[in-house]
Amino acid sequence: MIYIIGAGAIGQALAVMLHYAGKEVMLIRRTPARSLPITVQLPAENLEANILVGTLADIGHGPVLITAKSFANAAIAVKLRDVKAPVVLLQNGLGIEAPFSNQSLYRCVLLVTSQFDGEGVVRFKPVSACPVGTIRGNQLDELVKTLDNPWFRFEAVSDIHPLVWKKAIVNCVFNSVCPLLETDNGIFHRNAQALAIARRMIDECAAVAAAQGFSLTVQEIEDSLLHISRLSDGQFISTLQDIREGRPTEIDTLNAEIVRLAGKLPVSETRLLGELTAIKSKLNLTT
Repeated sequence: MIYIIGAGAIGQALAVMLHYAGKEVMLIRRTPARSLPITVQLPAENLEANILVGTLADIGHGPVLITAKSFANAAIAVKLRDVKAPVVLLQNGLGIEAPFSNQSLYRCVLLVTSQFDGEGVVRFKPVSACPVGTIRGNQLDELVKTLDNPWFRFEAVSDIHPLVWKKAIVNCVFNSVCPLLETDNGIFHRNAQALAIARRMIDECAAVAAAQGFSLTVQEIEDSLLHISRLSDGQFISTLQDIREGRPTEIDTLNAEIVRLAGKLPVSETRLLGELTAIKSKLNLTT
């Protein structure tokens, strides 16, 4: 059995795709239910399935995939303290693996976009195969073989850390600019002014990455940003979805974490846009 903690747009889409790939899968959520009917809208087809639902108490020996928001990781790690199965983090952000100390642990860099399009309907767009790398453990190849499927592709990489940084920088841009402009991911390949802001943020964040020992060129980060922007045109970034639904966001593990790591390095635009996004998130919270 594959367990997915987090029944958001990514978790639901992945559950259906693993089901279609012939895997036994269970969605883990706080609200108990026997099954959840889900339709995944892909560019070329729709996938429909009733997915088994359980709670944290139902987790057994299969791999545990975490697609919940990263701010929940501390609480999730406590619940998983005695679980011996490998844990895979399918989340954005820097430092999100810190609460997990007892398990075989792996990180996946998500290169897909997914959003709800009505009750039980998820609109999913793949961008590229999602790299998975080892934080702690020796089951990487087996895990990737288990997870990979024709709709949501995974690939093993020898060093996940530079890719985590590159995606975190890209997400700092998407998850602050798009919510503040109330627009979709395609804004950066459509609008020169938005791209100019993105370039200034990338310059700041790349310098912080270099200070942390990760040499990423500004051009490769911009290329990644534009690639995602083009392939997810019309899709809304998760932070904007969360703000609209009155939910907490992950901005603290993105812009705020970059600012924390920057020390005396100048990150004024990354800081300002992150802080404005955090304020907007708090103003829209419903709980």
